[in-house]
Amino acid sequence: MRPDLPDSILQVRPLGFPWETADPFLFCVHHDDRYPAGDERMGPPASMLVGRNLGMDFEVRDGFRMYHGEVVPGFPQHPHRGFETVTIARRGFIDHSDSLGAAARFGRGDVQWLTAGRGIVHSEMFPLVKRDSPNPVELFQIWLNLPAEDKLAEPCFSMLWANRIPRHTARDDEGRVTEVDLVAGKLGALVPPAPPPRSWASRSDTDVAIWTIRMQSGASVTLPETSVSAGTVRTLYFFAGQSLRIADRAFRTHAAIRVAADRPLELRAGESDCEILLLQGRPIGEPVVQHGPFVMNRPAEIQQAIVDYRRTGFGGWPWPTDDPVHPREQGRFARHADGHVERPLTE
Repeated sequence: MRPDLPDSILQVRPLGFPWETADPFLFCVHHDDRYPAGDERMGPPASMLVGRNLGMDFEVRDGFRMYHGEVVPGFPQHPHRGFETVTIARRGFIDHSDSLGAAARFGRGDVQWLTAGRGIVHSEMFPLVKRDSPNPVELFQIWLNLPAEDKLAEPCFSMLWANRIPRHTARDDEGRVTEVDLVAGKLGALVPPAPPPRSWASRSDTDVAIWTIRMQSGASVTLPETSVSAGTVRTLYFFAGQSLRIADRAFRTHAAIRVAADRPLELRAGESDCEILLLQGRPIGEPVVQHGPFVMNRPAEIQQAIVDYRRTGFGGWPWPTDDPVHPREQGRFARHADGHVERPLTE
């Protein structure tokens, strides 16, 4: 711990792309793209794609990236093994398709929690459904590791629709509001929907929490200490707003701030509204070997993942293109591998 930091603040790092995380998390990416009105194929107008390195476009131009998309921005089919993705869709839509035959369109605060386990192939495309107005897309994608005993679990995806995600609302003495949305980890009497059954977050002693925090200008709130397990690591990602005070330290630049989890912690927003992502959990404490989309414990397991993917395609790809998108008029939905279809209560 640096001697110039208050006892409650353990480490401060700048926000990059992606954001650095601590075990049990692998990393977090904050996508925030100002896409224009969509054309007939739900992509940007062709004139805005000239000169881009399509299929590998991570440079912000005109306020957006195409990523690995060539027509519609996003990430065409790609494999995963050995970990989970938690995707928080704050604005816009994400079209999901996978090698199990499952599909979804989600957005407007929905969360998809995908256990890759022994292996899955999926695509994540960002359809520009509005023809006559901009299509901003903002999301967090968080990679959460799996312990060795669950690395080869059956793949599973769950939808946490926005209307099912609990929101804790607190008012300080001046009536200024802080809202905390609970993707994982309870707060007081509020308990979020259960994560997939083989997730590290599904265990009662791992203290996993994923919260998004919005604070009005000048608002103050106290985060409670964790009471589940010793060794919990808690990190606050201050990513929006002009300034934030954490304990006795004022931050005027966005940063990842690792804080003590075993004591209450006061936050106070500065002269503008603030937003924070909280990631917390007890470390798995096992070796991590990563090769692209595969995260295992030993190099030999990475080699086996590559062999298995080349041999089986993790079930094959049942879609006619690598970058499928759903019809423009399609609402939010999830069709699971068993054919069951679910939808949010409200559009």
